Amino acid sequence: MTATSPARIESLEPHQVFVFGSNAEGAHAGGAARLAHERFGAVWGQSSGLQGQSYGIDTMSGLATLESEAHAFLAFAAEHPRLEFLVTELGCGIAGHAPEQVAPMLRGAPANVLLPERFIAVLARESA
Repeated sequence: MTATSPARIESLEPHQVFVFGSNAEGAHAGGAARLAHERFGAVWGQSSGLQGQSYGIDTMSGLATLESEAHAFLAFAAEHPRLEFLVTELGCGIAGHAPEQVAPMLRGAPANVLLPERFIAVLARESA
């Protein structure tokens, strides 16, 4: 069973990284992106990758881009096993995607990646 990312993330331990959905411009004006910018070091103008204590994934440029960036994120997480990645419901807010569309992109996540409860439920149903 995969550990679950907290439903609401207000603060981070030094080894934790907040994983949020961004847009191609890196304009972190709303939702989890705004929180990442205000609290966890997300860089205005940087859409993807590690930024302070956060990691952006472009969720606004279509599902193909989201999938590509999700795979790059999983590779990054696997290369950094001492970090713990707290994943938000990527793409399920402003981007308008359903957990059933996004969760499979994170299948096989390493143990240091904590997924939201609804993503875990989708993956569990698919493997049943």
